[in-house]
This record gives sequence, structure tokens and C-alpha cells, in this order.
Amino acid sequence: MTPAPAEFKPAPGCGRFAPSPTGPLHFGSLVAAFGSFLRARSQGGLWRMRIEDIDTPRTVPGAAELQLGALRAFGLEWDGEVMWQSRRIPAYRTALEALRERGAVFPCRCSRGELGGTPHRGCITSRNEGPAAWRLRVPDREIAFTDAIRGPQRQNLAREVGDVVLWRGDGLVAYQLAVVVDDAAQGVTEVVRGADLIDSTARQIFLQQTLGLPTPAYAHLPLALDAEGRKLGKSQQALALDPSDPIPALRAAWAFLGQPPATLANVASLPRLLDAAIAAFDPGRVPSHDLRAPRTGT
Repeated sequence: MTPAPAEFKPAPGCGRFAPSPTGPLHFGSLVAAFGSFLRARSQGGLWRMRIEDIDTPRTVPGAAELQLGALRAFGLEWDGEVMWQSRRIPAYRTALEALRERGAVFPCRCSRGELGGTPHRGCITSRNEGPAAWRLRVPDREIAFTDAIRGPQRQNLAREVGDVVLWRGDGLVAYQLAVVVDDAAQGVTEVVRGADLIDSTARQIFLQQTLGLPTPAYAHLPLALDAEGRKLGKSQQALALDPSDPIPALRAAWAFLGQPPATLANVASLPRLLDAAIAAFDPGRVPSHDLRAPRTGT
């Protein structure tokens, strides 16, 4: 029997939205932004913004500015300054050095071919020249957490994931290290994001523990899928939203999050719509499974 999801705790805190600048805002990213925004604002909390632009080969020039402009047009205003990961490399190096000093990471030159797609433990290559990645040593035990939407989760990092790359062999900081350092720096107390990232949560919790950083609560929203069942962001159906007409897309995202459509049906102005959504948001209604994206608003 699947355990019942835990309830959100009604305490003010700090949430965040952290898009990667790989393209314009689409319906799937709007769901993630709107869901995290509503959760934070409905509890009187802060909502931070972060641009995750460290994966430079995937970054599209100008995409971040388009995303931020679209969010403003949709009325999703954030607190404080935007954090840009590309400007925080020194903070990530400091964290990596702290891990190196305590022997929690090791250099690794293993190729994908040498690893063979299995969970990676230690370094198995005999090569000692060329660029090396830095991997986090993970324990052979379960890391458990309770997701506010999808219920209790468990993962044995050693058996299911392997030692985690924190700094890539090409010189780029890895997502897992950057996100943990930045959530702590922004004071994030609850991470509300898409369910495609739930598999990363256990390794992030272990890294937080290793660095002595606080562990936020987690809630993973349903993904918007295309007609073939693929995540919308990886689909040709992921059309950019129209910032000049935000209300239809916000109504569609509201319904996608399991909220009663009638709540926003007769609200014609954007400020009033957002006020109504914040006041009526019920996280207990958010689906715990992925859904087909509606055509309306995309």
C-alpha cells in the first residue's frame, strides 16, 4: 500500500524558483513557478529567484532575461535580488575545499565506458593524467525524507546512485553542489519543484548533512506531459507562453495544480486573480502524479 502523503506544515518560511536558462517560459515551468510562489505566499513567506546558469553548454543567450520578464508579466514577483549561479563559483569552490579537507570527496578520471552505467563507487581507472572530476563519497545506507506531495521516500545512494559528481571533469561545477550551497545561502526552508528532481533529493540531503547545512522541506509538483508522455520541457509542444495575456495560462496552471477552476473563473484582473489564488490555495489538492498538459495557455 502506498503511504499517504504528508501534509504541508502551515509555517511561514522561504521558497524559491530556480529555472535553467535553456529557453523561454513554457507551461511546465509556469506550473513549477506558480506552485512554489503560491506555497510561499499563502503562508506569508518569502519567494526567492535563482538563475541556474552554470551548465554553460546548455545555456541559451538571453533566455534568462526572457524568463524573468515573463514571470514579471505574470505577476510572479520575487523577494530580493536575483541570484545568478554563474557569479557564485568562489562559493562553490569554498564548499568543495571544505569537503576535500575532511576527505569526503575524491578525484576521479573514470570514463562513462569504464563505469558501464552502474552505480559508481571509488575510482576504477588506472589513468592518473588529464582532468579529473570530484566525487562525493556516499554511504551504503538509506537516506529517507517525506515529500509533502508524494509521501515517504527512501534511497540507498551507494546501491542506486553511486558516488556523486560535485565538480565535473570539464571544469564546471555540478548541479548537486551548486543547488545545496545556494539553497542555504538564500535561506530556503522549503523546496517546491517539479517531480523530475525528486530522485536528486536524497543525495542533496546527504550533501547538506556533510557540509553542516540545514535541510529544507521538500514538495515535488506533478510534471506537465505531452501527448506521448514526455516531460513538456523536452517536447516540441513546449511552446512559449504569451506574457501579454497571462490570465488564461495562470487559470490553466491553477487547475493543473488540482485547485478548483471556479475560484479564478470570474476574476478579470491579474492582481485580483493572484490575491484570490494565494488566499484559496490548498496544497492538499495538488496531484501526486504527473498529468497531460492542457492546450489552453500554451
